[in-house]
Amino acid sequence: MADREASLAHLAALPLIAILRGVEPDEVVEIGTALCDAGFRVIEIPLNSPQPLESIRRLAAAIGDCAAIGAGTVLTVADVDAVAKAGGTLIVSPNADPAVIRATRSAGLVSCPGVATPTEGFATLAAGADVLKLFPAEQIAPPVVKAWRAVFPAKVQLVPVGGITPATMAAYRAAGASGFGLGSAIYKPGMTAEAVRRAADAFVAAWHADASPAVRSGSSTPSSTTR
Repeated sequence: MADREASLAHLAALPLIAILRGVEPDEVVEIGTALCDAGFRVIEIPLNSPQPLESIRRLAAAIGDCAAIGAGTVLTVADVDAVAKAGGTLIVSPNADPAVIRATRSAGLVSCPGVATPTEGFATLAAGADVLKLFPAEQIAPPVVKAWRAVFPAKVQLVPVGGITPATMAAYRAAGASGFGLGSAIYKPGMTAEAVRRAADAFVAAWHADASPAVRSGSSTPSSTTR
């Protein structure tokens, strides 16, 4: 369970998840290092990327002390097992599958399923989810997040994913978002490590600039287990 607790600590340190969809194994360490240097502490390799397990292995070996390395687009229990064997400690899904959540927790990994309704959110928490990925964020606008925050316990992490930019973070944080998953605004195939670093710096600066009342009050405090 030490890896899981370390991953939760990384998420608490800076609750921004860099999603490297399409990254290649030969470039992943340079890009991951650039993210760590910018202050990122959670990096996700979606399983529909080229050789994702190899990228996870290389990244976990190179910068596993700096950041939690996880997998995204995790759809099956077999995927969870493969990610764990590759050294990943975070499982992110676009959907809410209780079997995947239970397998994630049994493997001692952090569970971050995708949910789009409060019903899905409470069901995944009952199954053992650690973090609720609000997906896609384009259909879960800040007023919706505010409504969710009114009914979910303050310790439950609500993390919008999809279309987030440095400019849109403040409204979500004021509504009660705990963190963000960042996709094409921080990495697209073909981007250099230097370009990723510039994008990462912009997100980190926006995060520290937006110390909203919702964040100060503790709504972003991580929960290791919510049932």
